[in-house]
Amino acid sequence: MSDVRVIIQRDSEREERVVTTGTTAADLFDGDRSIVAARVAGQLKDLAYEVAEGDEVEPVEMTSQDGLDILRHSTAHVMAQAVQELFPEAKLGIGPPIKDGFYYDFDVETPFHPDDLKRIEKKMQEIIKRGQKFSRRPVTDEAAREELAAEPYKLELIGLKGSAADAAEGASAEVGAGELTIYDNLDAKSGELCWKDLCRGPHLPTTRNIPAFKLMRSAAAYWRGSEKNPQLQRIYGTAWPTKDELKAYLDFLVEAEKRDHRKLGAELDLFSFPDELGSGLAVFHPKGGIIRREMEAYSRKRHEDADYEFVNTPHITKAKLFETSGHLPHYMEGMFPPMEFEGQDYYLKAMNCPMHNLIFKARGRSYRELPLRLFEFGTVYRYEKSGVVHGLTRARGFTQDDSHIYCTREQAPDELDSLLTFVLDLLRDYGLSDFYLELSTRDDSDKFIGSDEQWAEATEMLRQAAQKQGLELVMDPGGAAYYGPKISVQAKDAIGRTWQMSTIQVDFNQPARFELEYTAADGSRQQPIMIHRALFGSIERFFAVLLEHYAGAFPVWLAPVQAVGIPIGDSHVPYLEEFAAKAKAKGLRVEVDASSDRMQKKIRNAQKAKVPFMVIAGDDDMAAGAVSFRYRDGSQKNGIPIDEAIAEIVDAVERRIQV
Repeated sequence: MSDVRVIIQRDSEREERVVTTGTTAADLFDGDRSIVAARVAGQLKDLAYEVAEGDEVEPVEMTSQDGLDILRHSTAHVMAQAVQELFPEAKLGIGPPIKDGFYYDFDVETPFHPDDLKRIEKKMQEIIKRGQKFSRRPVTDEAAREELAAEPYKLELIGLKGSAADAAEGASAEVGAGELTIYDNLDAKSGELCWKDLCRGPHLPTTRNIPAFKLMRSAAAYWRGSEKNPQLQRIYGTAWPTKDELKAYLDFLVEAEKRDHRKLGAELDLFSFPDELGSGLAVFHPKGGIIRREMEAYSRKRHEDADYEFVNTPHITKAKLFETSGHLPHYMEGMFPPMEFEGQDYYLKAMNCPMHNLIFKARGRSYRELPLRLFEFGTVYRYEKSGVVHGLTRARGFTQDDSHIYCTREQAPDELDSLLTFVLDLLRDYGLSDFYLELSTRDDSDKFIGSDEQWAEATEMLRQAAQKQGLELVMDPGGAAYYGPKISVQAKDAIGRTWQMSTIQVDFNQPARFELEYTAADGSRQQPIMIHRALFGSIERFFAVLLEHYAGAFPVWLAPVQAVGIPIGDSHVPYLEEFAAKAKAKGLRVEVDASSDRMQKKIRNAQKAKVPFMVIAGDDDMAAGAVSFRYRDGSQKNGIPIDEAIAEIVDAVERRIQV
């Protein structure tokens, strides 16, 4: 046997080792069960991979993101095997890893029932205990078609091959541009074939390496995400390196369900989604309208203080406008179909920026007017597929707090710096404080317009602005808008979930497409740089994020009812109504519960409504010209003079604090 020289890379340490031909990646790591794969020359490999001369081999631990993906994709295979053992007629779709779990799509005659998922879970446990080996096997296209002749969806992926990743979500887990591979599940003792699937891999060495998993739910999903294709049944699951981590995740889901904005929206009477309107279209009820008004009013004031100018634009436009902006050729799938009127196509507005460009272009502009900051609460409409519509966070009609800033090249760096500071400070005012930044750039795709030089300059401007904030900066190659790179503010909520908040984009292309110009100091005509910025993203989505962040218990300034008067007896109602009148004169939102319910039920009702201050009054309070406070956490403060009580509520509103 000949020797093979390899390098083992662990973090910053490099170890050179001489091994014999046939040594596998698993051999290099001496049976360490925390290691589930290897990275060789940047490519993930199974531990069964035989190392070659000069290989640099890096261990991949199960707890890493790549390791978790491998664990979850392997578990998806076990689930698919269990489904086909229990439902032999089931045809296989796609089964990729996703955030915190995995799914697999199946074509079955009858939708899965919750009891079916229990049976599938039990069968998966049996397969895991058998310790079946995941074995990689390269195949030609012809051989793959022959072996998978009974799997029509796999045959379609084989036909797509290099373009499959773009043609179907999750397909990159199965086929790529190179050779096709099939993974066989082999019996641990006999080596006989138990099951197989088209897959790129890598996978865990055996099914016994799956420590903890759970199937979550089933749902309908169209093949390749198109409503024109057959509807399949998708089973979602999750898998974790330990049972403790699985339990922690399931506990997290219970807490997240309690905070679901759709559930809270109904319980607190904030908004609804009437069937008569259509999917993804919300109406805000009076209490939700108060919260939304306060959100918008504070944002409006901050923008006025920062020298933004408010504009308004219509909801529909001729098709030509979106052709000029580039949205029709690059974003048509996300827009509602056109309406024909007077011989022309009109579109519902999907973006505000083209109309803001028309405002800039309406008359000649001088460098003395720049930077020109235009701002609009602009309602837009986007055709989201029914499978992705999700309450207020993914709607078909929503209002953006949209601004577009036109400035000179020289002004752009300072403008971006102050803009990002403005955005972060405003988000903090709404109670979010844990941020990182994501810089989305272009890749080699032909969807991006503009020159390489412009993209490089715009990207560097954003990078420098981001670095000045002192926050973690994460790169997102290929995630830019078609016209320019962007910074996204990513914010964590109270239970650690990350939400994309504000976006800032630098755009050289739309000013050129709209032929925007200003007169420079030397009299020449120059093209401005355009900065796109949405602070909330959309009012509706930000509303949902805050609702879940606070679990419905908004800080006093946003609470629809800031205080409710709770009389101990009927004789105390007029006294609390006088208190409420004085509080309302200070701009507070106060109600008095004069219902026939007993006091304890009134307190429970106020707690359910998550009212910040319960103002209680009895004989002693009336005699002292005072009230008692009961807070949301159940604590109480007694004998507060009326003026002091009102001042405390006013102070909480002005300082935007939580109580």
